[in-house]
Amino acid sequence: MTSAVLTSAATPTVFHPDPQAIRRAIERRSVATLATTSAAGRPHVATVLYQCTDDALFVSTDSGSRKARNVAANSLAAVTIAVRRLPVGPPASIQFQTSAEVLSTDDPQIQRLVAAGSLGRITAHGELDLDGACILRLLLPSRVVTYALGMSLWRVVRHPLDLAGEVSLRIDRP
Repeated sequence: MTSAVLTSAATPTVFHPDPQAIRRAIERRSVATLATTSAAGRPHVATVLYQCTDDALFVSTDSGSRKARNVAANSLAAVTIAVRRLPVGPPASIQFQTSAEVLSTDDPQIQRLVAAGSLGRITAHGELDLDGACILRLLLPSRVVTYALGMSLWRVVRHPLDLAGEVSLRIDRP
């Protein structure tokens, strides 16, 4: 029988990537993992397409979908956005917890964003014409955590336990 011997390692540090680079990474991507919880406390995770605008992520879905029902019952959500840097190996990521709400497709904010062309990624395929269509609005928080973003590949390979990051985003809300 073998046993592992744990040695004391240096205390991991929290890296602080450039907030503008993290904001650009969120805005340039369109796929995220959304975690919600039902009123009964059952977790649900789904891959979603999103559009980032007005300091929020917008997700088109059906009002009867589990994610929409969960958000209607419990406005807390968590998001992970994978950021692929290389064609091999694990992706870097951005994660945050946020509040979410279900908006109807005729909500004035949604209508304004659609008219301005700001929701094209999630509305260009006729999503707004579907019966039961709705939009989830997930506010960007002022703090997000990251994994392996803004770090050299050398650091990622040599120090895989020391890749956590934290960023404060500038959010322009009234």
